[in-house]
Amino acid sequence: MLDILYKNNQLIAFNKPANEPVQPDKTGDFSFLQRAEAYCKHPLHVVHRIDRPVSGILLMARSKAAMTTMSAQMKAQKIKRYYLAIVSQAPAQEEGTLLHFLRKNQQKNTVSAFETEQPNSDRAELRYRMLGSSERYFLLLIELHTGRHHQIRAQLSAIGCPIKGDIKYGARRNNPDHSIHLHAWKMEFEHPVSGDTVALTADLPKADPLWLAFWENTPFLQNPNPVLFP
Repeated sequence: MLDILYKNNQLIAFNKPANEPVQPDKTGDFSFLQRAEAYCKHPLHVVHRIDRPVSGILLMARSKAAMTTMSAQMKAQKIKRYYLAIVSQAPAQEEGTLLHFLRKNQQKNTVSAFETEQPNSDRAELRYRMLGSSERYFLLLIELHTGRHHQIRAQLSAIGCPIKGDIKYGARRNNPDHSIHLHAWKMEFEHPVSGDTVALTADLPKADPLWLAFWENTPFLQNPNPVLFP
């Protein structure tokens, strides 16, 4: 039961559920890549990764040539990626750009965010916009300008806005299913052969009451062609 968003001879994209590792990890759990390869009946190449507790768009190449082209697009920051995050605190400004320098702790599999460049740190930048709120939570739209390990999670935590359920980055409690409320929502890229623009959208996990509530009460999410950052 795979939620396929896009498929041709070069690429295939899925809406990954939360709590599935993209690739095999130390847990030994069956990975999403293994499921996808069983469906396609041939090896696949992961164009980008999303964390295990995160849901949403996962793009894979079906050939090494397509992977090479898509990797070049990723390196040149030509692939546009937009996420939705539910946080427990509102940011100080409703819209803005975050710039940090992230340094990874290999043993703990976490990153720390600094305002100034540090030894062995990587520059991380994203743009955010608040879309709505409930009594206890706030919905943010995020555009990734760089794609660092745990970038969104660490940067939102650094401004006092940890993602719901993300106890690794400051949330008060985890979600019962160990997911976090971060969803890879939209993606745009150039097709590796035709050069045409491909735009993908992954439905929210509407079995989750909080995602469903924001979906039902945020007209922006239901607009088929929303202006993401006016």
